[in-house]
Amino acid sequence: YGPLSELAGAGANVPLTGFGNTIAKGVRRAVDEKGLIGCLTGPLTAASGGTAAALVFGFAASLCSRGKPKD
Repeated sequence: YGPLSELAGAGANVPLTGFGNTIAKGVRRAVDEKGLIGCLTGPLTAASGGTAAALVFGFAASLCSRGKPKD
């Protein structure tokens, strides 16, 4: 996936494929550092920054906009 990401640039790092790549890298790194337990903790630590940012920005957007009831 690395060479594809370099070739395509930002187009290859869209949320679904980019998120999967981040999780896979996190699992590999955690398994190298912590052993088999790393397959459980790796995805959580690798994706925590992006998940937290999505929650914060989503909450901020909800404060700035007003919902409309469905008729």
